[in-house]
Amino acid sequence: MNSHRHTPRGFFIVVEGIDGTGKTTLARNISRRLESRGFPAVFTYEPTDGPWGKMLRRSFSAPGRLTPEEELDLFLKDRKDHVKKVVSPSLEQGKIVICDRYYFSTMAYQGARGLNPEEIRKTNEMFAPIPDLVLLLELDPEAAIQRIRENRGQLPDNFEQLEYLKRVTRVFKDLSDQSIARIDAELPPQELLNSAWQRVSDLLVGE
Repeated sequence: MNSHRHTPRGFFIVVEGIDGTGKTTLARNISRRLESRGFPAVFTYEPTDGPWGKMLRRSFSAPGRLTPEEELDLFLKDRKDHVKKVVSPSLEQGKIVICDRYYFSTMAYQGARGLNPEEIRKTNEMFAPIPDLVLLLELDPEAAIQRIRENRGQLPDNFEQLEYLKRVTRVFKDLSDQSIARIDAELPPQELLNSAWQRVSDLLVGE
C-alpha cells in the first residue's frame, strides 16, 4: 500500500464542507468501509472534545461570541493538541486517519469572519500535517440550512446563518489544492459514499 513512499506512513484523509453536507456521516462510513476491508482506520474530528474544542463549541452557539482572533487561537491550540495526540502518532503507525473537518474549515469559517484564509493556512501548515486527500462536499447554503432544520430539528447556530454560510462557501470554492476532490453533496447517501470511496481507492493504490 505504501510502496511508492520512502517511509512507511499512513494516509491522511480529511472530509470538509459547510454544515449540513453530511460530512460526519461520510467520514464515519469511509472509516467503517476501510476497517471492513482490513485497513487500520482511525476516525477523528475537529473541534475535538478537549478543553479548547469545548470552548469553541460554546462560542459557536453563544450570544456573546468570541472574536475571530480569539476563536482562531482556540482552533490552533485544539489542533496542535489533536495533531500531537492523535493524527501524527496514527500516521506514524501506518494507519489511515479520517478527520471530519481540519484547517480548511478554519480558513473558510474564520475567513468568512474577516480573517485572511491564506494567513490561516500558513500558520496551520507550520505544525499540522498536510492531508493526502481532501473530500470537499459541496452544497448550496440554502439547502444546507434546510437540512440542518429538518434533520436536526434545530435552528442553525451562529456558524450556520445563510449570509455567513455563503461567505464560507466562497472560501471553499477558491481552494485549489491538488489534494481536493469536490463531491456533490446532493447525491443520495450511497452514491455519495461510492463517489468518495473511488477517490480513497485511488489514493490507496498510489494513483
